[in-house]
Amino acid sequence: TGNAAAAGQASKAAAEVAADIVNNAHPELGDFPLAKTAGLPNLGGAKLELIFVDHQGNPSLAQQLATRLITQDKVNVLMGAYHSSCSFTATAVAERYGIPFMVGESAALNITGRGFKWVFRGTPIASDYARTYMRFFGDIKKQGKTINSIAIVNENTDYGTSVADAIEAEAKKDNVPVAIRIPYSASSTDVSAQVLQLKNKKPDIVIFISYTADAIQYMKTMKNLDYKPPMVIGDDTGFSDPSFIPAVADIAQGAMNRSAWDIGKPGSTTYKINEMYKAKTGRDLDDTSARNMQSFFALADAINRAGSIDPEKIRVALTKTDLKPDQLMMGYQGVKFDNTGQNILASTYLIQLQGKKYELVWPGMAAAAKLQWPMSGTAK
Repeated sequence: TGNAAAAGQASKAAAEVAADIVNNAHPELGDFPLAKTAGLPNLGGAKLELIFVDHQGNPSLAQQLATRLITQDKVNVLMGAYHSSCSFTATAVAERYGIPFMVGESAALNITGRGFKWVFRGTPIASDYARTYMRFFGDIKKQGKTINSIAIVNENTDYGTSVADAIEAEAKKDNVPVAIRIPYSASSTDVSAQVLQLKNKKPDIVIFISYTADAIQYMKTMKNLDYKPPMVIGDDTGFSDPSFIPAVADIAQGAMNRSAWDIGKPGSTTYKINEMYKAKTGRDLDDTSARNMQSFFALADAINRAGSIDPEKIRVALTKTDLKPDQLMMGYQGVKFDNTGQNILASTYLIQLQGKKYELVWPGMAAAAKLQWPMSGTAK
């Protein structure tokens, strides 16, 4: 529940599908790790049991629930927690109790910057995303597109602040002028003032680091105030939420988003995993729930290699993780953790809303569709 309820439900379903793949034999997934066997082979076929708790987007509740899971439910590992602010507090609990915690998708830099040894993060982080945007800007400038300035609009908790700081720092390095940065509260009920500030500054690209309700609200307010920049880039999250496209597809045409997930060609492993998810939920995997699923598989792989449910043995196995691209469902270069617990091989693509779905448009060598520039802002 809370301001990102749809994303929470999507990731819950992703974890359930991942557990099904690990717990039951799925020979149709070929050599995908742990798919052929039923359960964890190195633990005698033991099955993973999932316990879900709902932190409602509240960091202090996340902290309480993590404590309960460890002290009362006696879990062997923890995973979560979507909102970076909630992952930040919950991981501190795991560290204190010596329980491995896999951060599935939270991007704030500070989560893995505290010298913790029990926290691991499978997803790319704020600095990875910032570098991706700058490489993209360089590419499109070579194609003759104009980028005189960009604007950064960020929700003001750990996630939005961390990503916006990283983008601002990379932009400075790359001599990309930031016309304006607008922090705001994700619970705002009116963003007219922020949109009017953007309209006044006329940036060539607006990057939104937003959760769900606020991302939808921005698109609707821009339409109402007749404001359309040449390009909008959503920093995943609200723009990837399952409720975003149904709410604003007709007015957000051409908006871009970052994603390390691509369904792939029919018959591919990723396509088959997506079909399983679709059978359960009625929709495709989105980037956030897919990154969560990938982190789940990396965690299951480590538990299996540990051959034990002893937390220290699982922690050691996580430090030795070395998954290759052909063992993954995401477009990462692999999964390998540095001494802070960060996956140093994580990376991302850029996608664009064309019609009723996102198409992979960058980098060019992976693109499934042609980039439409400028964005149309309305359905053709």
